[in-house]
Amino acid sequence: MTALQKKADNPIAHLSAEDIELIGKELDTIRQEIRDSLGEDDAKYIRRVIDVQRKLELGSRAALLVSMFPPAWFVGTVGLSVAKILENMEIGHNILHGQWDWMRDPKIHSTTWEWDMASPAEQWKHSHNELHHTYTNVIGKDNDLGYGIMRVDEDQPWHPLYLVQPLWNFVNACFFEYGIAAYDLELGKNLATAKRRQDPAFRAGVKAVLGKVGRQVRKDYLIHPLLSGPSFLPTLAANFTANVVRNLWSHSVIMCGHFPEGVQTFEKRSIEGETRGEWYLRQMLGSANISGSKAMHLMSGNLSHQIEHHLFPDLPSNRYAEIAPRVKAIFDRYELTYHSAPMYKQVASAWHKFFRLSLPNGWLEQTTVKNAPSQLVKLYRMTTGGKKVRRALQARAA
Repeated sequence: MTALQKKADNPIAHLSAEDIELIGKELDTIRQEIRDSLGEDDAKYIRRVIDVQRKLELGSRAALLVSMFPPAWFVGTVGLSVAKILENMEIGHNILHGQWDWMRDPKIHSTTWEWDMASPAEQWKHSHNELHHTYTNVIGKDNDLGYGIMRVDEDQPWHPLYLVQPLWNFVNACFFEYGIAAYDLELGKNLATAKRRQDPAFRAGVKAVLGKVGRQVRKDYLIHPLLSGPSFLPTLAANFTANVVRNLWSHSVIMCGHFPEGVQTFEKRSIEGETRGEWYLRQMLGSANISGSKAMHLMSGNLSHQIEHHLFPDLPSNRYAEIAPRVKAIFDRYELTYHSAPMYKQVASAWHKFFRLSLPNGWLEQTTVKNAPSQLVKLYRMTTGGKKVRRALQARAA
């Protein structure tokens, strides 16, 4: 086997243990430089986005007061959809990540913000910030990977139930906020036994979710429609439509970040004793970007820069575009593939993967986006479970 063939089968075979740790140090340097440069311009950015979002939502709800007229319904529904997307993606998601905690503004802080979603902020922060970002794309550890209900890797055993996976994924997309709330509770695991169902922490979580869902339903499907008087039904329909549009959009953005063909998944044993450099490398291999306009980046909450977000989840989202060329330069220097493509390609690739893995292995050909490696294997295979890298590092430390 030639060196080129080896590289095609193993995209990090050419990296030494020292290379991996140097990658980590370079990325640490970028992170620290950005943190040291945060200032008033960044604070003005998030305050401006919040101000625009609130005015857009207020104006849209005002239009819906007369939504019995089709033009007002259309304007109000489109505006409310955009406002909800902005609130969830660029504002809520990023504030809850702690990206703006450095401002020490009690109104824009991860400990005080509550967003326009069915999932309570505190529960989401645990399942997303603590679990997903720690165990990115590790099967059995990262619940974001298929949300615990879908087959996302060839090595997962196939069952006939997976045949309905594409349909289930579409339903989940339409009602995404409720799916997220359910998986934050780990319903499948916690409803499995009477002992888990009676667990005080689980029962408290269920109570918090039901309370939040109740408040969301009252706001969107009772209070605002009632305020519209004769426009009750059109406003009800507009709010439902805006929520579905927001759910479909956020689901699509998140799919693009971790599910396209060519993006890595990992086994639990691959992260045993993981070093800082290896953690960074896993984020690099397990994430994908969306190329596009500034408007698209804004509407995606800058999760279009998913690679940068997973490398630096606590850095403000408005800095990801600045960071991206430096990160890509590291990919290029170490001959790694920077997985990026337009949104329509990433969405199509992710859906193809969901269809492919709903079938037994080999029934549907694997495809990749143009700039993805033709074949990727799991990290534990790349470095024999990472043991070679760790042994080399341990030997150096000794």
